[in-house]
Amino acid sequence: MTDTKIDPSILSYLAPGLEENIAELANTWKPDDPAYRADFYRQTLMNLSWAYFAFFHADGEHPDWAPLWNPVYTDQPNPDDIYLYSPIRGDLSYRLSGSRGTCSLITFNVQRGWTGMMERSEMGFGRDFDDRDVTVNADGNIDILLSTERPEGHTGDWFEIAPEATAVVLRYRMVDWENEVDPQLSIECLDPVGPKPRLTPEEIVERIEKMARLPLLYSQSFLAIQNSVKERVGTNVFLGERYPGGGLSQQLYWPAVFELSDGEALIMETEMPERRYYWNIQMNDPYFNTVEIVYRFCSVNEATAHISSDGKLRCVVANEDPGVPNWLDAGGFHEGTIYGRWYDCDSEPLPTLKRVKISELRDHLPDDTPVVSPEERADLLSRRVRGAQRRRRW
Repeated sequence: MTDTKIDPSILSYLAPGLEENIAELANTWKPDDPAYRADFYRQTLMNLSWAYFAFFHADGEHPDWAPLWNPVYTDQPNPDDIYLYSPIRGDLSYRLSGSRGTCSLITFNVQRGWTGMMERSEMGFGRDFDDRDVTVNADGNIDILLSTERPEGHTGDWFEIAPEATAVVLRYRMVDWENEVDPQLSIECLDPVGPKPRLTPEEIVERIEKMARLPLLYSQSFLAIQNSVKERVGTNVFLGERYPGGGLSQQLYWPAVFELSDGEALIMETEMPERRYYWNIQMNDPYFNTVEIVYRFCSVNEATAHISSDGKLRCVVANEDPGVPNWLDAGGFHEGTIYGRWYDCDSEPLPTLKRVKISELRDHLPDDTPVVSPEERADLLSRRVRGAQRRRRW
């Protein structure tokens, strides 16, 4: 029987970290806006709910996938991706195996730490690869060994991990949400580690306190990223970014901080790479959350986009249906970020944004831009909802 004194109020462990996070409102664009404060409260609880998975669900000796970013935990997930996280230990060996599915891409990150779980300065030792580096057998299955050294005689797929590694993150990337099938992969530790132990009171308290700080570490990381974009190029201008140690090495991100008023739209225009393995564009709110993924047109990709007759891509950012293809719904926000991705493309053009009145929208688009009727839009939304809900999210 332990004699550890446990405070009768769980708030004593939660409140300090949560209050520190709310103080990060000072680093938002409208810290005195009541709507910003309410949104920030919601985001704090969302991140706290994910923090349970982060600190209690699994450990490096007993790995298991936990949901990460997706249509529920919306800290800027790519709407095409389902993210899964598992803790590991760099001195142990692991097997990733199961069905590859038919999704467009699986990416693997192996690194030390993950956003929100430690100070950003402590993260590192990252490497990533995708399923094109992996053997898929005749049954559609993959089998990968992760360890610091290749075992003698091992002839299958093997990837080196650093001794400092603490996390594996998968992205299941779909382009055609309606027809592609998510992978079903397991992770198991191959070393003898014994049963998963009952946590001590001290361990539980320590993890609760870490849970309470996760929203703060998220806010500090993500607000800094979007504020940096605004500081460097202002509003309604894109720039190219790579995020080593947590992003994807083959992926160029192109963010812009957007601003628009009621009755206005932004026309995004870009040349398209000739070879484009993957690309997409998404809308974020002012706190780095993806705008509602399932029930709004917050994203466009190769399967859903209309390419203009001149070969360019044009999207329209607006809070009301503009009646044209490639609507990016701002989700009721008048500011936020737009994020695009070029993944393994043969060129990486930066788009432009033009701010116009919705009533004059067609004056700024090619004459042959199609009309999307309300009935067509409703059908497209129904298909989006079905495709999103049939994916793994939990």
